[in-house]
Amino acid sequence: MAVVIFLQIPVLVVMLAAFSKTSYLTIPPQGLTTQWFVQVLQDPEYLSATWTSLWLAGGSTAASLVLGLAGAYAIHHRMVPGASMLTSLLMAPLVLPSVVLGVALLQYYTLTGVRGSLAGLLLSHIVITLPYVVRASLSSLTSLDPALESASKVLGADGWTTFRLITLPQVKPGLVAGGLFSFITSLDNVPVTVFLLSASQNTLPVKIFTSVEHGVDPRVAAISTLLIVATAVTMLLAERWTGFHKHV
Repeated sequence: MAVVIFLQIPVLVVMLAAFSKTSYLTIPPQGLTTQWFVQVLQDPEYLSATWTSLWLAGGSTAASLVLGLAGAYAIHHRMVPGASMLTSLLMAPLVLPSVVLGVALLQYYTLTGVRGSLAGLLLSHIVITLPYVVRASLSSLTSLDPALESASKVLGADGWTTFRLITLPQVKPGLVAGGLFSFITSLDNVPVTVFLLSASQNTLPVKIFTSVEHGVDPRVAAISTLLIVATAVTMLLAERWTGFHKHV
């Protein structure tokens, strides 16, 4: 418990600094104010970066859920040759350093002419989020009783009906876990995204990163606090809904 509390101290420091009246970060805060939250929510640059990040996170998560579940199902049921090799290939983005992956994608996108496009950026986020869905889905499928699928087919259900009514409800916790980790990973990504953005594009984590480079800004603490609270609430609701921690 002491270790957990110690690890949360930086988070508490950022959250406290977001309410300071001074234009620089101070701990403890010199007075209390919410002006930095108001400024962030009214800043067009932060709003534009936030919408771009949400679009990327939502799109990449949706694509990863579909592709990841399909891949995990095929691997688990040995429907494709070289299942072990395919699993390693899908998990490779988790092993490769993010900077190396970002530079590799930058070179590839430059050669193919898709650098700076939203489609290319979305594809890169799918690459880095897909492993989370595959891993969580495989974990759920491993605990699936194959006799249930067999019984469904014996009773006359076709493959799609069996998958929709028998398999999918049982792998839902794994999908929720994979989807959450995918969304958070995409929303928070800097090492890959920063290499692929055009001059007219920006995402929230890259905006925060560049803001910190130019000095300490209380608005950074404010937007970070909003992200921390939103993430915590989402994780608690998802855990209460599905108990996904069993499949992570």
